[in-house]
Amino acid sequence: MTTATGEPLADRLADQLRLAGADEVRFAANLDELSDLVTTATVPVLITGTDLVAHTAVLRHLATSPVGPTVALVLGDPPVPGRTAVREERGQVVDAGALDALDGAATGVFGGALRVGVDDLPTLAAAARAATSGMLPVAAPIGPAGDVAPLPVTGGAGGSVAAGGPGSAVDRLFAGLAALGTLIFAQRVRLLVAHRVEDQAGLTAAEAAVTAVDEDRAELRLSVKEKDDFFSTYFVSTWSPYVVRLSARLRLTPTGVTVISVLFALGAAVLFGVGGRPALVGGAVLLYLGFVLDCVDGQLARYTRHFSAWGGWLDTMADRAKEYLVYAGLGFGVSHAGLGNGWALAIAAMTLQTVRHMTDTWYGVLHDEAARRPRTATNASGGIGDRLNAASTRVQADTGSVSYWLKRTVVFPIGERWALIALTVALFNPLVSLIAVLVWGVLAFAYTGALRTLRARWMWVPVLDTVDATLHRDDGPLARWLPVVRPMGPLTLAVIAALGPAVLLVWALPSDAPDGLRWAVPVALLVLLVGGLGAGAAHNGPLDWLVPAALRAAEYLFAIAVGVVGAAPGWLIFGYVFVLTVHHYDLTARLEKRQAAPPLHAATLGWEGRSVLLALAAIAGIAGIGLATLGAYLLVVFVVSVVLAWFVRPARSARASVAPAGAGGAAPR
Repeated sequence: MTTATGEPLADRLADQLRLAGADEVRFAANLDELSDLVTTATVPVLITGTDLVAHTAVLRHLATSPVGPTVALVLGDPPVPGRTAVREERGQVVDAGALDALDGAATGVFGGALRVGVDDLPTLAAAARAATSGMLPVAAPIGPAGDVAPLPVTGGAGGSVAAGGPGSAVDRLFAGLAALGTLIFAQRVRLLVAHRVEDQAGLTAAEAAVTAVDEDRAELRLSVKEKDDFFSTYFVSTWSPYVVRLSARLRLTPTGVTVISVLFALGAAVLFGVGGRPALVGGAVLLYLGFVLDCVDGQLARYTRHFSAWGGWLDTMADRAKEYLVYAGLGFGVSHAGLGNGWALAIAAMTLQTVRHMTDTWYGVLHDEAARRPRTATNASGGIGDRLNAASTRVQADTGSVSYWLKRTVVFPIGERWALIALTVALFNPLVSLIAVLVWGVLAFAYTGALRTLRARWMWVPVLDTVDATLHRDDGPLARWLPVVRPMGPLTLAVIAALGPAVLLVWALPSDAPDGLRWAVPVALLVLLVGGLGAGAAHNGPLDWLVPAALRAAEYLFAIAVGVVGAAPGWLIFGYVFVLTVHHYDLTARLEKRQAAPPLHAATLGWEGRSVLLALAAIAGIAGIGLATLGAYLLVVFVVSVVLAWFVRPARSARASVAPAGAGGAAPR
């Protein structure tokens, strides 16, 4: 087919792929040739069909998508014969094939383009060979294969398959890749235009649709999340795109904006601690502006397509550090103003929020794992879990309704937390702010916990069977040496582990002489170590996704109890628990980014090892020194681990990859 400018559509696609970041564009005559080309590729490959008409930005977004290594373009166009239909859940392609094979569950159609990560390239080559031989499911009766073109792209993205018509090569390839179990994420087209065309009339209409859209303006609007929380949607995203455009013109990076937002939050925390109406109002304003910048860094990354694993990790860690610094400022402000024990409230708020986040992370992993598995006869339908799942889906689909916003607001997301803090501290004082955060946080935790428990029992997915449970439990050597008690299950053991420290803490808080309870610390420690008896057991129960959060709660409660019994100052207890949360957020951030354990993870001693050391310090009457020393040690280990993981090791790998063969370095591959 010929475009309006007179050039073949395939040639224009090749030019667009280069503009999207491709180093090289190559055409293959058939899937066998594609298989040969892919076998030699050492970077991600983008595959496209020659029937695709789209904005260049669509291809650039696909090539740079940060959601996962392998991503497919999915369109909302009506399914037509010969096109592969797609069913997606939570952004993942969970089924692909002919429309009738999906039994009416299709949510879109394959857009004729996909990016395949390096680790999935062998599967791609196998899918190409199998699709050629007709051994895999296809979207329609197989017709002649079109031209196919893989394309390596700088920085890890890209490739292209040229094929059009019923049963085209790109459709068969995609269906084969999905059939082989590859984890494929869906890239939807929003505001921009992408269509697969079958004739000259369709090409003309698609080109007209592309021309009618201002690409840069659409990209700026696309930088804003499609579904965000209420406060972010109506009080931030209405004007943050202007800040995004200004930041891009000033050549600020997303990481630079993240650093500025941390400074704003730090300034707000200082003003909250100073107290006085002008300082509290000024701190509230800084907090709001800091949250705006917190949104802008992600929007700027999406607008400029500057994504990196380091940037994503830093953004996650900075979000939590900013929030907990604000809690520290509020806690100091309460104590400084003589309004009560502010540090106790700040510690409670930080502990509650961290445990909530741990459940959020693991429930998300549970949902993703459930989406990739077919429904079994026991959970396919019926029961309260099924009804809750259906109700949640209906509410999420009713975008903008009262029920939709209530559901998104009641869970107390970060925008609402920061808005509540800013309003209450400006209108009242830090004490009211911390109490409000705790009350809403507890109610949100109870609401989400109850509903998720019911839905998880319906899904019945052994999510911890798919990851390194020991790593994400944060077990140390002592937990691995303990005998395994299988009948009780790891969740029951983890909950029991949290009860001992909780009882000790409740006992010590109202005591006039908590130091007299030092004898109870070893007892609480023994109860805590019960959680280690489940380390070697299978984590395949329907609620075992709660195990990491339960162990976090157990360790935090024990550390707080030791500090209270040892009469350690509130700020020191807060600081120690803060360091623990940083370590645990590092683990969850790596889980979400599908990364390996931190380089020095073994040196963190595990939750039980750290607790044993604190217990010894408490028994010896030096709980404060123990908290300070162990906290400083863990902070140093964390910083060194970050430097090794994000700077030293990548630099070594880069030097090794360019070292000439025979010169003492690794040969180029």
